[in-house]
Amino acid sequence: MKPSILPLNPSFSSGPCPKYLGWSLNNIKLDSIGRSHRSKVGKSHLKHCIEETKNLLNLPKDYILGILPGSDTGAFEIALWNILGSRKVDIIAWESFGYDWVNDITNELKILDTRIFQAPYGKIPDLDQINFNNDVVFTWNGTTSGVCLPDVNWIDPLREGLTICDATSAIFTVDIDWSKIDVLTFSWQKALGGEGGHGMIVLSPKAVSHIDSYNPSWPIPKLFNLKKSNKLNLSIFDGLTINTPSMVAVQEWLSILEWAKSNGGLKYLKTKTIENFGIIEDFCKKNNWVDFLAESETYRSKTSVCLKFTDPWFLSLKETKKIESVDKFLNILEINKAAYDIKHYRTAPLGLRIWCGPTVEKSDLKILTQWLSYGWEKIFQK
Repeated sequence: MKPSILPLNPSFSSGPCPKYLGWSLNNIKLDSIGRSHRSKVGKSHLKHCIEETKNLLNLPKDYILGILPGSDTGAFEIALWNILGSRKVDIIAWESFGYDWVNDITNELKILDTRIFQAPYGKIPDLDQINFNNDVVFTWNGTTSGVCLPDVNWIDPLREGLTICDATSAIFTVDIDWSKIDVLTFSWQKALGGEGGHGMIVLSPKAVSHIDSYNPSWPIPKLFNLKKSNKLNLSIFDGLTINTPSMVAVQEWLSILEWAKSNGGLKYLKTKTIENFGIIEDFCKKNNWVDFLAESETYRSKTSVCLKFTDPWFLSLKETKKIESVDKFLNILEINKAAYDIKHYRTAPLGLRIWCGPTVEKSDLKILTQWLSYGWEKIFQK
């Protein structure tokens, strides 16, 4: 039966992610719009962005945080280009973006002394094999596979190498033991639904010391360069960005941080994410035609929730018919304004990808599940 109600916000995209309930352009201050990011007001807002983000993350006082161009991809590649090369590298990858970092390190930077620990979609590599005398590169949450590390207890606290983490779809929704992290990147567009184009990087004292003392053998363009006068350019971490940021996006990020803070901070964000995930988890338990792509409950992402179709009828179809059926299913949801942007990532297995982070309302997810059932009835059970 066709549902009689629609989600208040039918956007369930995994990036850019949905805006929080109550988001409005009216919440964005305009005093820096059209002003230089180097002006007094521009610099003050950029520095405020950094300080408020550090506060929300409960970042240790001796860790630093800066704004970088290019969303998380830009921030993470800036980290790779500035930091890698002095040690062997262990790379952990189990989905599209992890595979991208493998390509960057082996084919672009051409670091020969690498070990690659890969797993197919839905699974995770054997973390017991990681050598922490090496630099270790990993993605915390596989946005395209729905596979997420539950913690970083597997990281050696007495490691010699640096841990370099892409945390963009995990940040603000998981507990982070900062003593296990040396370099971490994320973007504004992911967990808290900011605008695209801006990334952030966290550096531990150990990472700062490494950058100060190490000069990579490859050229680093201005947009990627974290150093000035042969030392880490600390002004980046004080609001003096490498290039020009969008001051509208900066002001919006400040409004998002205020929303998060006013609702209880990290505890609120994590609790809401867990509750949202529970809606989809319960739906999968009650329906035998759909299941999580991640096989192990331990490693299931609670933000970028990836589902696969498991009904024997669907599995018996030729690949072209499967693709056609999924497209028809998603089209029903979209033309009815019930769900936007929940298609699997382009290189991932056929299925659904539903963002369940803290800017999504539980009530909208409950309504979405009704529409998922309706879509199945209309398409897959014909």
